Amino acid sequence: MKKFIILLFINAVVISAGIQSDKENYIERLNTLLEREISLWYPLCVDTLYGGYYSDINYKWELEGAQNKMIVTQARHIWSISNAALKFPKYRQYLKYAKHGVDFLSRVMWDDKYGGFYDLVDRKGKPIKENGKIIKKAYGNAFAIYGLSAYFRATGDSSALKLAIKTFEWLDRHSYDEQYGGYFQFMDSNGAPFTEGYNEVPPKDQNSSIHLLEAFTELYKVWKDDHLRRRLESVFYLVRDKIVSEKGYMRLFFTRDMKPISYRDSSDQVRSRNFEFDHVSFGHDIEVAYLLLEASDAMDLSDKEKTLGIAKKLVDHTLLNGWDSDKGGIYDRGYYFKGKDKITIIRKSKEWWAQAEALNSALLFAILFPVDNIDYYSYFEKQINFIENYLVDGKYGGWYFWGKDSVENMEFYPKATIWKGNYHTTRALINCLNHLDND
Repeated sequence: MKKFIILLFINAVVISAGIQSDKENYIERLNTLLEREISLWYPLCVDTLYGGYYSDINYKWELEGAQNKMIVTQARHIWSISNAALKFPKYRQYLKYAKHGVDFLSRVMWDDKYGGFYDLVDRKGKPIKENGKIIKKAYGNAFAIYGLSAYFRATGDSSALKLAIKTFEWLDRHSYDEQYGGYFQFMDSNGAPFTEGYNEVPPKDQNSSIHLLEAFTELYKVWKDDHLRRRLESVFYLVRDKIVSEKGYMRLFFTRDMKPISYRDSSDQVRSRNFEFDHVSFGHDIEVAYLLLEASDAMDLSDKEKTLGIAKKLVDHTLLNGWDSDKGGIYDRGYYFKGKDKITIIRKSKEWWAQAEALNSALLFAILFPVDNIDYYSYFEKQINFIENYLVDGKYGGWYFWGKDSVENMEFYPKATIWKGNYHTTRALINCLNHLDND
C-alpha cells in the first residue's frame, strides 16, 4: 500500500506516535497468533490417504465429521501456506502441504471432461450433487485461481500457474457476461451459466465479485496478460463504482443487468424472510476496502485518490455503524429500514473472519491516515484485544467461530468446517505484520 501512502504525502517511515511506541509489542502479539494458527492446522488437516485437506475438526482439534471437501476451503489452505512462506522463510517447510493441496485440485477437483472445478466432493473425491445436479460456481473457481497463483509465487512451479490460467480462461468463457459485465455465480456441470440465478438465488452478487477481484489481482501479479488485466479492471470498477453504495456499504445481490436486489419497500414479513439477500455486511465492507487498494496497486491505476476515498468510506461506515463500543469487534449485519436514516443492527454475532478483516483494515488506515477524525489506531488496539479476549481459545487454541461475548458455548463449537479455515486469520495477521514492517 506504499503508493497510497506516497499519494497522501506521508513519509513511509513516519507513523503516529502511538503505533511507533507500541510497534514491538504488537509485532510480538501478531507473530504469536500467527504461529499458533499455522502450527494447529498443519499437518493435522492434511489428508494423507485421499488427498487434500480435512474439513471437519472439533473444538479440541480432533478430526470429527463427514470431511467433505469444498474447492473454496481446499484452495484457501494452499493460499494461506504459500502466503506465509512468502513472508517468513521459517514457513517454507509447510510448502509440501501446499503442494499436497495443489495435487488434489489438479488430480481430483478439476473436471477433466467439461473443465472447471467441482464445488464440493466427498472425502474420497466423488462430486456431491446439489438438488440432484453438479453445480459449479464462480466463487469457488476464483479461489482456485487465488491459491494456485500464490503457490506459483512461492515456489515457481509452472504447472500451478498453468492450471490457474486454465481456470481463468474456463471461467471467462462460461461465467463472464458479455452483455452487462460481471460474472454469473452459478453454472451447470458443463459450464452453462444460470443467467437468471439458481435455486432462488440471484445470478450475480458482491461476494463472488470481490473474490474474483482478489483472485484476478493475485494472478495478475505473476501473469501480466492484457486480457486478464481488462477483466481485472472490469471487476474492479464494477465493485468500486456499482456495488459500493453512496452511503459506504456494499449492496449484496443483483439481477443480470446489475440492478440491486432490495426488499426495503416490502412488508416486514417479506423483508425479514429475505434479509439474507438484502442487508449490510460489515465484515465484507471492511474487507473490500483493502481488496480495492490491493488491486489498484497491482494495476497501478491512475485514479488512486478516488479509490482511496471510497475505501475509506467503507471502513468509516463500518466503524461508525457496526462497531460494538462496549466490548469491541464488529457486528455481523445491519439494515437501513425505510424512513430511518440510522442503521439498525439485525445480527449482533461477531464471526471470526470479519474480526480478522477489521483488524487488518484498522491498522492499514491508521497508517494511511495517522491524523483523522476517526482514530483508526484506537480501533486496531481495541480489536486485537477483542480477538485475544473473546475469539482465541485459551485452552485448546485457535479462533472460535463467533466471539464468545455474543454467542454462548463457543468453547464447544468446531474449530474447522468446510466454511471455516485459516485464510482470513493468517492473511490479516500477515498483512498487519507487513503494515508494521513497511511503516
